[in-house]
Amino acid sequence: MKNMLIAGNWKMNTNVFESQKLVEYILGFMKTNDNLKSRVLVCPPFTSVYTIGQIVKNSELLLGAQNCYFEEKGAFTGEISIPMLEYCGVSHIIIGHSERRSYFKEDDELINKKLLAILEHHLTPILCIGETLDERNQGKTFDVLKNQLDKDLSGVSKEQIDRIVVAYEPVWAIGTGISATREQVVEAHNFLRQLLIDKFGENANSVYILYGGSLSEKNADEILSIENVNGGLIGGASLKGDSFCSIIQTAEKYVV
Repeated sequence: MKNMLIAGNWKMNTNVFESQKLVEYILGFMKTNDNLKSRVLVCPPFTSVYTIGQIVKNSELLLGAQNCYFEEKGAFTGEISIPMLEYCGVSHIIIGHSERRSYFKEDDELINKKLLAILEHHLTPILCIGETLDERNQGKTFDVLKNQLDKDLSGVSKEQIDRIVVAYEPVWAIGTGISATREQVVEAHNFLRQLLIDKFGENANSVYILYGGSLSEKNADEILSIENVNGGLIGGASLKGDSFCSIIQTAEKYVV
């Protein structure tokens, strides 16, 4: 059985009004196509999370956040806690995105603390992992992925693993318009699936492994048809309602 999750990461884009318009477009599409089998998630900026939460709370559209901090409250200026997000209706939280790792120097130890805290609150972490272009050119892709998974999933039990979403995002493909080839995606996703099964047993077969990295309506069919691809974490294309909904339609072809 193949499940699908189509997730939009809006990054630092859209004000509250723009977020509302975009989510209303997606909801209109979902209402017209009311028998969707794919799960659909949007991750707006923090300033729009509460407003979007109110709009989607009686719908099938899921609400996510782009980041969090692992402490519940305190003197952590500028941070957002998991209970704050939970109050807004958030069910999923992105962690470990390459932009957080590179621009804000977040390391695997911090990402692991966030992941365990999200699980403790019974929400779903979307753990992003992926190699840089230099690492791929040096033949280190598998080593990088294994190292990130081992560190980021430290302390996770076999019973918890199917509550985690993994997003493979080759860093060199994010926001560049250059997507990994079908062969590269097949290779990476098969490796990740087997790695998870070896580490956590058969429960790992239920883990959603998403692809992210310039996924668009143009290459969605090629990528989403791959056996161990359970959807996408979509950046630029998620900011255009028609493009995002086109990807959802494509995903529907491959849900079993």
